[in-house]
Amino acid sequence: MTVRTTAVRIPVGTLDVREAGPPDGPPVLLLHGFPQGPESWDEVVPALHDAGYRTIAPEQRGYAAGARPSGRGAYRVADLTSDALVVIAERAGGRAHVVGHDWGAAVAWRLASRYPDAVRSLTAVSVPPAAAYARSLVTTRQVLASWYVGAFQLPWVPERLLRPDDRGWSPVLEGALRRTGQTPERARRDAQRMAQPGALTAALNWYRGIAVGDLREGDPPVTVPTLFVWSDGDTAITRQGIELTHRHVTAPYTYAELRGVSHWVPEEAPDELAARLLDHLAAHPG
Repeated sequence: MTVRTTAVRIPVGTLDVREAGPPDGPPVLLLHGFPQGPESWDEVVPALHDAGYRTIAPEQRGYAAGARPSGRGAYRVADLTSDALVVIAERAGGRAHVVGHDWGAAVAWRLASRYPDAVRSLTAVSVPPAAAYARSLVTTRQVLASWYVGAFQLPWVPERLLRPDDRGWSPVLEGALRRTGQTPERARRDAQRMAQPGALTAALNWYRGIAVGDLREGDPPVTVPTLFVWSDGDTAITRQGIELTHRHVTAPYTYAELRGVSHWVPEEAPDELAARLLDHLAAHPG
C-alpha cells in the first residue's frame, strides 16, 4: 500500500493526513478514536482500495504533533468537527463518505447531523450518537461501563497514573487496553503513541472537552444514509444506547452487530467491517 502523507492546516496547527488508494476514487474519510491514530484503519483500507475508493485518514487534533493545543477548551466536539470539515474541503473536494470509530464516530455523527452537504454517507463504529449515549446513562450498566469518562475529567491524576515508565510507555495503559480486547502488540503500540510529549494530556482533553462543549445541546437527526456497527464484546458501550440509535436517523439506516468482537473493531474484525462498509458505500454512492 502506497501512502501519501499531506499536511492540512487548521486554526491550531497542522494535521498529517494519510491518503491511499486510487487518486480519482470516491473519497472515504476515516476518523480514529482514543488512544489510537490513523494506523488503526490499516487492516480495513486494502479492501476499500481494491474496490476503487480513496481513503483519507487524518491524525486528528491532539494526536498530531503539529496540532496539539493546550487546555480542554480546544477540544470541544465543535472544534474537532471543524477540523474534519477542513480535511474534507481540502482533500475530498468538499464531500466524502465519513467513517468513524470510537471518538471518531462521535465526530462523524456530528458531521452528518449538522453538515449533511459534506457527507455522502455515514458509517459509525462502536459509538452511538451523543443523545442516544446520554440517554443510555440512565442505566446502571452503562454508567458503570463509562466510569473512565468521569475519571478522565480529573486534572493531572490520569496523567500521573498513565505516565510512561523507563521503557518509554505506560504499563498501566497497555494493561488496560489488553483487558478491553487489544492484542499485546497493538496495546503497546498505542501506549507508546500516548508517551509522546503532550500526547496523553491532549487525548484526555477530548474527554475533558465534554464539560465545556455543546454535546448536551443535541443534534438534528441524521439525514444521510447511515450504517452503525457495534460489537457485543464492547466493554465501554452497552446495548442500551445502540437500541436507541435508529431514532436519530431519518435516512436509510442499517445496523450490523458483530458477535464475539471487542471494542477494537477495525483491527479485530477488519474483513467483516470492510464487507459491511463496502455494501453500504455501494448502496449509497452519494
